[in-house]
Amino acid sequence: MGAQNAEKLHAMSHAKRTTRSIRVGRLTIGGGPIAVQSMAATRTQDLVATRRQIELLEAAGADLIRIAIDSKADVEALAILCQATEVPLSVDLQENYRLAEAVAPYVQKVRYNPGHLHHHEKSKTAREKAHWLAGVAREHNLALRIGCNAGSLAPEYLERHGHDNVSALVEQAVDHCGYLDEVGFENYLVSIKDSDPRLVIEANQRFAAARPDVPLHLGVTEAGMPPDGIIKTRIAFEQLIAQGIGDTIRVSLTVPFENKGLEIQVGREILADIEAGRFRSVPKGFFDGLNIIACPSCSRVENEKFIELAEDVKRATAYAAEHDITIAVMGCRVNGPGETDDADLGLWCGPTTVNLKKGPETIGSYSYDTILPALMAEVEKLVPQ
Repeated sequence: MGAQNAEKLHAMSHAKRTTRSIRVGRLTIGGGPIAVQSMAATRTQDLVATRRQIELLEAAGADLIRIAIDSKADVEALAILCQATEVPLSVDLQENYRLAEAVAPYVQKVRYNPGHLHHHEKSKTAREKAHWLAGVAREHNLALRIGCNAGSLAPEYLERHGHDNVSALVEQAVDHCGYLDEVGFENYLVSIKDSDPRLVIEANQRFAAARPDVPLHLGVTEAGMPPDGIIKTRIAFEQLIAQGIGDTIRVSLTVPFENKGLEIQVGREILADIEAGRFRSVPKGFFDGLNIIACPSCSRVENEKFIELAEDVKRATAYAAEHDITIAVMGCRVNGPGETDDADLGLWCGPTTVNLKKGPETIGSYSYDTILPALMAEVEKLVPQ
């Protein structure tokens, strides 16, 4: 690389971030160093396993650790787990947004998904629910994350924008920022995620142009297994951070539970490379051919065989590497159904069975022992002979 190009890349890596700062316990996000975070992959009620996840992430240098909360039993577990670390904790709420009040004493940040607010208390609007969440956060001195995901958009945005996920995601995020602004709550940030780094780049660019004041959490959701998952994540981070977009990051990888610290390690390595101007070009044809999407696992996963299944799918489909097929392997019933809709073939895993989909259509439900042959039969229909 010539000296002129090297200087240009170094200058790009130091693009100034102009967002306001927010407080997450002792951690400041926005206007300073980019924070690196991750999420416990085990069932929250499994105290031994989840405490081990916290230890691994803390040892790896996580600035923030997120835990999924779906029930009152999870809240009871959280009350114990929060005593195991000095690292600020965030919780991930799904449909039951009302649990925010119960978890508030134990954490420093709450993430809610605008696409899930319609599941409960249907008589109330998303605006009313966002106002209530802001009230809880203000009372307990918490930060909020508006966590938008292409696989779980609120119905009204899907209806308005059809298959234009970028426009739907950006509009939803901007609207929810407005809801929090209406009640004078400013201690929030936004995330806009998808499994395709190109969509992540475009959506975050558009949001940053619309709301340059709001800190952004960056991530490529369901990036999958290394090395592809790392490459997808690096593509998005390099291009966005080089433009001054991004205040905290999460690397989502499908790895064995004991390797959870790898997400923090990879995140730090990517940030160090960007800071030093060491950018890596996208390999030619990276987005062509077989694409396996897999979530990184969290406490919502009801059977740990999901990770083995993802690895088995990758091995079994290797022969189709040159064919443009997307296979999604999702670990839970919360996000799995929606986030497999756009894949050619999708698997979402329950406690004892795996649901096989072709696009949005469900083909059948299979045991963990019989799903792979059923999937491969569908793959063979898609691969030209």
